[in-house]
Amino acid sequence: MKTFLLTETQRQASLVTGIAIVTMTIAAVIANDITIRSLIVQNNAPETLENILNSKTSYNLGVLSWLIVLVCDLFAAWGLYLFFKPVSKNLSLMAAWFRLTYVAMLAVSILNLIYVYLIINQLDPTFVDPTGQTGKSILFYLNAFDAMWSAGLIVFGIHILLIGYLALKSAYIPKILGIFLIIAFGGYTIPKISNLIFPEYKDIMRIVEAIFLIAMLSEVALGMWLLIIGLRRNDNIKHNE
Repeated sequence: MKTFLLTETQRQASLVTGIAIVTMTIAAVIANDITIRSLIVQNNAPETLENILNSKTSYNLGVLSWLIVLVCDLFAAWGLYLFFKPVSKNLSLMAAWFRLTYVAMLAVSILNLIYVYLIINQLDPTFVDPTGQTGKSILFYLNAFDAMWSAGLIVFGIHILLIGYLALKSAYIPKILGIFLIIAFGGYTIPKISNLIFPEYKDIMRIVEAIFLIAMLSEVALGMWLLIIGLRRNDNIKHNE
């Protein structure tokens, strides 16, 4: 068993990154599962519009949660770069740029949610949609968000692959985390690429995503590990050979 010493910069970076990843995980669950996604009825614009108008607070909370995810991703990109810089400066910088590219794509995606926010908050409380055009526009923006975000996750998957490789190369991160992060690359990229090229197989890809789910949660595990390490006063980390 060897003992490795993290630098003060690494310890601070691990704390910031851990907080960012854990926070964004909670915010993403609120944004994607509890609020906005629960209001969407696919291929049914009138019902989707009605759900959102009846739950404006829930929708607004979802938009806010996505903005929190966006900010946390920026901190995570910075923190992971500093934490893995001693392992490989070039690879950690490349990983950071891939995550920043994903952040830019996510930001563009969130604009679609903001468009919906502006529409619903300008409507009169007694508004009805006789032509159905408002509902169609809202559903279009929501689907555009999902499509753009899905494309961004392909880039994010490459970031995760690089982080997994850096974790394996490092002397202070449990190897199992690195292995699962590399496996998670397939969970992010295979279904999303397939959905873009072969949308007719979307149902099958949902099964593929479910199979990779545990691996895809490895980033959350990494965030919790980094948070614990960042909170420790003793920077010495024991690592089994």
